[in-house]
Amino acid sequence: MRILRRPGGSEEIDHGLVLWFPGPWSATGEDVVELQVHGGIAVVAAVTDALVMLGCRPAEPGEFSRRAFLHGKLDLTAAEGIADLIAAETEGQRRQALRQASGSLAEAIGRWDGRLLTLLAHQEASIEFADEDLPTTLEARIRTDIIDLQQAMLRHLDDAERVCRLRAGVRVVILGAPNVGKSSLLNHLAGSDAAIVARQPGTTRDIIEVRLNIDGTPVILADTAGIRQTDDEIEIEGMRRALTKADEADLVIVMTSPDVASAEIFPVSSARAVRVSSKADLGGCRGGLLAISTLTGAGLDQFSELLRREVRCLAGVTNIATLSRPRHMAAVREASGWLLAARSADLPEMVAECLRAARRSLARITGQGSTDAVLDAIFRDFCIGK
Repeated sequence: MRILRRPGGSEEIDHGLVLWFPGPWSATGEDVVELQVHGGIAVVAAVTDALVMLGCRPAEPGEFSRRAFLHGKLDLTAAEGIADLIAAETEGQRRQALRQASGSLAEAIGRWDGRLLTLLAHQEASIEFADEDLPTTLEARIRTDIIDLQQAMLRHLDDAERVCRLRAGVRVVILGAPNVGKSSLLNHLAGSDAAIVARQPGTTRDIIEVRLNIDGTPVILADTAGIRQTDDEIEIEGMRRALTKADEADLVIVMTSPDVASAEIFPVSSARAVRVSSKADLGGCRGGLLAISTLTGAGLDQFSELLRREVRCLAGVTNIATLSRPRHMAAVREASGWLLAARSADLPEMVAECLRAARRSLARITGQGSTDAVLDAIFRDFCIGK
C-alpha cells in the first residue's frame, strides 16, 4: 500500500495501491500506472488535483480506447462495443455489446475480407496468367463465389435492423382520437402517472415519452395528441407532431373506443401496427379488435403478450455477429454494391477493381485506413477516461 500526499506538503489524501503495467502488454499498449484508491468523490477529486499539480492532465473522452486502437489492441468495432457496454441499460443491450466488444463482428468482417482476397487473387491470376493452363471453370467459380458473398452480406443487413433497434430502442407510438385512453395505457405500461389523464378532450398536446424494458429490449413509448377535427392551433400542431411520430415509429398502437363517436381506424405508414379497442368495461368493441380496459384490467395480459411478441420481432440479440451501427450498414451496403457491379462487369480488370473497392469498404468498419476525422467522431462518444 502507498500513502498518497499532496505535492509539496505532508497532508495525507488516502491509502491506495499503485499498479504498474509496462507496454506493450497493457490495455493501451503503452506504459500505464493505475492508482487504486477509495472511490469517494472527495478522494478522487483530491487525487486528481494532486496529479494535475504534478503535470498530468485528465484524459480526453475516449482517449484510452483510442490509444488502444492506435496500438493495435482493439479494432473500431470492439471499441464501439465497449462504448455500448458502458451505456447498456438492459440485459439484451449488455449481451449484444459484449459480443461485439469481444470481437465477434471483427471476426465476421475478417472472414468476408478473406473471401474477397481469395476472389481477388483468383481474378488476378486469370488476368496475368491467361495463357497458362488454368482451370476452365475458374471464371464461373469466381462469379458464383461473388454471388454467395453478396447474399451473405444482404442477410446480415436484413438482421442489422433488429440489432440497431436493440441498441437505440424500439420506438412505439400510441395513436388515436381524444379520450380513447391513450394516456391511461401509457401510464399502465410505465407503471407510473407519466401522462395526465382527464375527461376534457385535448389534454395531451405534445409528445410524452417513457422508456420501458421489455424482455431485455429497450422500448421508447410515446403518448400523442388525440386526432380530431379542431380549429385550435396548439392542438393542430400537436396532431401534426403525433402523425409525424407515428410515421417514424417501429410500431404504432392504434386505439379506438366504443364511446368516442369520432373514433376512426387511422391509416398509418408504419410497417407494423397493433389495433386495440379500449374501455372494455363499458361493453362493446369496435371492429372485432382486442378489447382492453385499464380500469378493470380486462385484456391487458393479452395485450402485453402481443406487445412482447412484436418487440421480439423488431429487435433482439442474435447468435451471429451483427452490424450494430448505421456506419457498419452503410459500409456493407457499399461493399455489396461493388460485388453487384463485379457480377455485371464485362472486363476481367473491372471485376478485379470492384473486388478491391469492396475490400476498402469493409476495411472502414474495423478502422483500417480510417481518417482522423472519422476516428474523432467515433471516440468522442466515449465517457471521459475510458
